[in-house]
Amino acid sequence: MWVKPDPARWQGRVDSEEAGDARRWHQQIRCEVPSGQAGVALLGFACDAGVKRNHGRPGAHKGPQAIRHALANLAWHGGERVVWDAGDVVCEGDALEAAQAELAVMVDGLLTAGHFPVVMGGGHEVAFGTFSGLARHLANQGGTPKVGILNLDAHFDLRLAREANSGTPFRQIAESCVAHGWPFHYACFGVAEPANTAALFARARELDVTYRLDEDMGIAQLPDTLHQLSQFLAPLDHLYLTIDIDVLPAYQAPGVSAPAARGVALEVIEAILDLAKASDKLRIVDLAELNPEFDIDHRTAKTAARLIHRLTK
Repeated sequence: MWVKPDPARWQGRVDSEEAGDARRWHQQIRCEVPSGQAGVALLGFACDAGVKRNHGRPGAHKGPQAIRHALANLAWHGGERVVWDAGDVVCEGDALEAAQAELAVMVDGLLTAGHFPVVMGGGHEVAFGTFSGLARHLANQGGTPKVGILNLDAHFDLRLAREANSGTPFRQIAESCVAHGWPFHYACFGVAEPANTAALFARARELDVTYRLDEDMGIAQLPDTLHQLSQFLAPLDHLYLTIDIDVLPAYQAPGVSAPAARGVALEVIEAILDLAKASDKLRIVDLAELNPEFDIDHRTAKTAARLIHRLTK
């Protein structure tokens, strides 16, 4: 079910006494169905059916609104770039597959209209819906596109399961690529070895996944991390970036389904985002697993908002 954007969600400080540009995000947002001038399109995916199926901590369906609240009062540094609130795709009950299909249709429409979609989850089941929308858009253009998926995540999310959940999206995407006759270009940076079974590492090798462990992503190792990412990006035409916020340390992102015992520092994640953005191949991004039920002092929501701010300014 799609829920239209609500201007009441965007409230914040107004610095009317300031000289010059004192705008904040809430003053820049257009709360209507994106049309006309192309820009950034924020689209919520209010769903944690996949988290529940995966035996995680439910509550991620409230993530999109928490991110909006955190974004609203941030200072605006995007010039005259247009930002649309495209509303929310809401998963009703356990109807995960229907919600993913609806998300794909909306993502396809936003891309076709020239927008840069930022999808706000929701559990990481959002990834299959996001990729499906990008695939629909690219399939209409013909040919065999070179699409890469960069997942910043503590988990591969390549699990086998009888029904889709938050741990299966990239295995599903691999199967989708086979169905399209496309190669599967998948990189997962921030992998926590204790959080992924030997079977998942074996599956990653079988699928020729590019990955980097969290313990190899310290500040001192940043040049090596960025070099590996540059090699992954080089042959691609299009990049889909997906950020599972549990890639960050638990003190930075406590409000997630599975808080990280180690994680990857924010400054490393920001450097990766900068490189992805500078590649001119980034077509769409989503953020997953924000769970406001467990978010101490709104730290996780504020971090997610900062990442969106960085990617869209």
